[in-house]
Amino acid sequence: MTSSGHDAEATAAGNASSAFAWSFANTVIARLGTLAIGIALARLLGPEEFGTYAVAFIALLAVLSFNELGVSLAIVRWTEDPRAIAPTVTTVSLAMSALITVGMLLAAGPFADAMGDSSAAGMVRALSLCVLINGAVATPAALLQRYFRQDRRMISDQVNVWVGAGVSLALALSGAGAWSLVIGRLAGALTSGVLLLAYSPLPYRVGLDRRHVRALLRFGGPLAGASLVVFAIGFVDQLAVGHLLGPVVLGYYVLAFNLSSWPVSIFSQPLRSVAPAMFARLQHDPAAMTATFHRILRPLAAVALPSCLVLGACAPDIIRFVYGPEWAPAATPLRWLCLLAALRIFFELTYDYLVVLRRSRSILAIQLVWLVALVPSVIVGVRVGGAGGAGLAVAGVAGVVVLPLYLRALAGVGIDLRAVWRHAALALTVTVALGVVLTAAAATLGTFSTLAAAGLLGAATTGGLLWRERSTVAMLRSRPTAVVS
Repeated sequence: MTSSGHDAEATAAGNASSAFAWSFANTVIARLGTLAIGIALARLLGPEEFGTYAVAFIALLAVLSFNELGVSLAIVRWTEDPRAIAPTVTTVSLAMSALITVGMLLAAGPFADAMGDSSAAGMVRALSLCVLINGAVATPAALLQRYFRQDRRMISDQVNVWVGAGVSLALALSGAGAWSLVIGRLAGALTSGVLLLAYSPLPYRVGLDRRHVRALLRFGGPLAGASLVVFAIGFVDQLAVGHLLGPVVLGYYVLAFNLSSWPVSIFSQPLRSVAPAMFARLQHDPAAMTATFHRILRPLAAVALPSCLVLGACAPDIIRFVYGPEWAPAATPLRWLCLLAALRIFFELTYDYLVVLRRSRSILAIQLVWLVALVPSVIVGVRVGGAGGAGLAVAGVAGVVVLPLYLRALAGVGIDLRAVWRHAALALTVTVALGVVLTAAAATLGTFSTLAAAGLLGAATTGGLLWRERSTVAMLRSRPTAVVS
């Protein structure tokens, strides 16, 4: 690698390292801080009320997946001064969010009926306001990501979390039921949106430069389509469970899905907040990009695989101990969804890498194949095995169909798959051994003893793997080289 390549990689990695630290702290504090509130809300509301809210929340996530046509991501990877496109991105985002909000208001009733809970229609309409807020702050949020200002993003996210959680808990205690979650979500989104506007690195402006509109839509269109398909992939199981089994079983399944998403939220989402910008800064040096991708894999596997294993192996004990026996049916799908979570962490890193390389069509093709395989599998899984069958279906399709497709895509852009296997092999082997030990412990020990043993063994396993990768972690925090070991 040239000296300039080393300097570029060091600069990008240094900024990204600081940003990742802020993003990781942001995620951990938010997730751990709201754990107790989430447990309290689950116990206060119960599966039925929780399931009703889940119906409305799925509708919100559906429209947010393509709300601003993916144009805000163009700011992150724009090679020139983003001032040139920021007003146009803002205008497109606002226009699309307004249009989608109207559609959401009109479709609320039929959607709620199809999900088996007509009482959720009003909640769907109320949550449509979050779509407008999201569109309004899409540009400031992308600018903070581009400039690695995760410290400011952390403040806005924490305000979102704590305002929303506090309002929801207060209303739930007063007997507001599922509406407590809706109003809390709106309160958090509004206050966070105000902060994002205040923290924007560039002045907030609306405008339309026709020179950039076509390029932005050409870039964002495939990503928006891919994002919509990604949503369908992530939530077709919940849609099927709600439609075929009703809101109560949906409540169980959503709780399991939320728990299984903890490793993804803590380890993958902070990385995704900086990885696209970090890869984008290295576009001029393919060797540096490839080296960075490889280097991230080992520590990511070291933390992600054991955490997913512990959560899945101890699913029944965790559900009973934390949420209460009335939530016990959530344990069955949780086991399979934890396997899916481990795969999702790898998929998301690969997705971001391919996006920066402008492989949007390849990404969309993978998502379409995934969706085509997933829909019938989930329907059969739900009809045959209920909520547990849905979890088995999504995990099976991800491992058998999607993983080979992503590996093939990586090979097509110069990633050495043998190196990928070397980076993940040790963590995978140790995690399998940990699973055997925890399965035996669960069969012989009580709930509390099993959870204590799982926590200690999981922490020791992760710590040992990270210690072995301490030089890699140190390089990521300082000045990584382009040599892949």
